[in-house]
Amino acid sequence: MAPTRVLTGITTSGTPHLGNYAGAIRPAILSSQDSGTEAFYFLADYHALIKAQDPALVQRSTLEIAAAWLACGLDPSKVWFYRQSDIPEIPELTWFLTCSTGKGMLNRAHAYKAAVDVNRDRGEDDDDGVTAGLFMYPVLMAADILIFDANKVPVGRDQIQHIEMARDIALRFNHNYDGSYFVLPEVVIDEQVATLPGLDGRKMSKSYNNTIPLFASSKELQKLIAGIVTDSRLPGEPKDIDGNSIYELYAAFASADDAAAFAASLQGGLGWGDAKKQLFELIDRVVSPMRQKYESLIANPSEIEAILLDNAARLREKFTMPKMRELRSAVGIRSLDARPVEAAADDVPVRVLPVIKQYREKDGRFYFKLTQGDAVLLQSIAFADPKAAGEWVSRIRTGGIDMDTLGPVVEPVADAPSVEAALDVLAAAQREKDAQG
Repeated sequence: MAPTRVLTGITTSGTPHLGNYAGAIRPAILSSQDSGTEAFYFLADYHALIKAQDPALVQRSTLEIAAAWLACGLDPSKVWFYRQSDIPEIPELTWFLTCSTGKGMLNRAHAYKAAVDVNRDRGEDDDDGVTAGLFMYPVLMAADILIFDANKVPVGRDQIQHIEMARDIALRFNHNYDGSYFVLPEVVIDEQVATLPGLDGRKMSKSYNNTIPLFASSKELQKLIAGIVTDSRLPGEPKDIDGNSIYELYAAFASADDAAAFAASLQGGLGWGDAKKQLFELIDRVVSPMRQKYESLIANPSEIEAILLDNAARLREKFTMPKMRELRSAVGIRSLDARPVEAAADDVPVRVLPVIKQYREKDGRFYFKLTQGDAVLLQSIAFADPKAAGEWVSRIRTGGIDMDTLGPVVEPVADAPSVEAALDVLAAAQREKDAQG
């Protein structure tokens, strides 16, 4: 069975902090070690340009984020780790997708709508200060995902809409060009992802200026932890665990048993000063080996550059260049001496293979059909959920499905063969394809 492709974009903005490590870096690296997963991690430097027009900042952030992930244990020999801007097929695909994407869909993107709302509150024109980059962000994100036929995309809840849009964009392209060119990605939400409190008790975020840098020196780390806001309870007085920043940070880096013991100490009256000292010692012990690796990488950026370029070169050869050759042909960007199927001579038979396509109609519902040239061999009933339609498509493609099983979800098609005959045609085509390698 082919591994599940899981793709994760890494924003290259700012210096990584403890919250980034606990909430994104650590769980992503753990999941990348699953033998049933083919993991793709990319540094989203094109996306960074939407907000940052400081070249030095973009370069430095990319270096720091790449060094942080490598220092934390990401193994570039076992996963795909690359820089978005090193894959020129991504912006090319972005344009292809742009030409199939409705402007109305992009008008409904959360980030764009939020910018418009701010402008309206200020009495400004709706699009004041809104760049085409911000408006087109969902299409670029779709290209990031679809170029690799990613099966799953882990994101925060604020990014769910973008994955749904990527699915819609893929469906529209498949429909426009009458083929199954893209896998429809599924969103993955991890409800257990840690959200750490910052220095002031709010969520640790660069927006709040309350972060603790992941690779701060021991001296700076100790100083920052000492400055975490706590209540006025004295040593000897029991401390609450719920909403306790010191405890939450400790639990994010400790074993379950050690976290339970620390909680008992706080409830037993452990003073804030001693609690902060224990928290510093724990985090410094965990981070110290990674900090040494990080500092070594930062001092040798050519080591990181070589890793990124090697991964990009192999990715292009294996995935993106073949994918774009297929898509260029699909849209008609071909050699001028290539013979279009419809222009082939009568005495040169053209073998037209059957194609399953999933699509969305104007009624908002989802369908699939099996076609061979202009003939429709199978037509599905309507599905309210695209995932349900996609599951049937996957079952048909992988075989092992019979007429009785498929019967309830397909409708009669005039002049079409029986369901059984249609499945036989598809099976024969798959055997032919397998024989050709």
